[in-house]
Amino acid sequence: MSENNDLYVYKLLTGADWEAASALGVTCTALDERDGYVHLSTRAQVAETARLHFAGAEGVRLLRYAVADLLPLKWEPSRGGQMFPHLYARLEISLADAVWRLLPDETGALVLPEDY
Repeated sequence: MSENNDLYVYKLLTGADWEAASALGVTCTALDERDGYVHLSTRAQVAETARLHFAGAEGVRLLRYAVADLLPLKWEPSRGGQMFPHLYARLEISLADAVWRLLPDETGALVLPEDY
């Protein structure tokens, strides 16, 4: 189990990043490449991550991963001092146990699935 007792962590990808990941088998975003690790969010953090970084993006996908499949994750402070999961390895899309395409609501905010 994670440092925060979460069973799952989440990765958001733009439509273009999803297409690249589908072709490569691993995620490869510009931000992750720049920072040297894969940015992930907990269930409690993913809505704010979507709002801050993916509003207006096309074809956004939400991928869910079991923490046990990604060990060891490193939990590091980020936005507002919250502890975020970071993966210092390639993130294989085949390990995701669920993938959703997120659509915007009438205000343009991405709507998360009820069962994520």
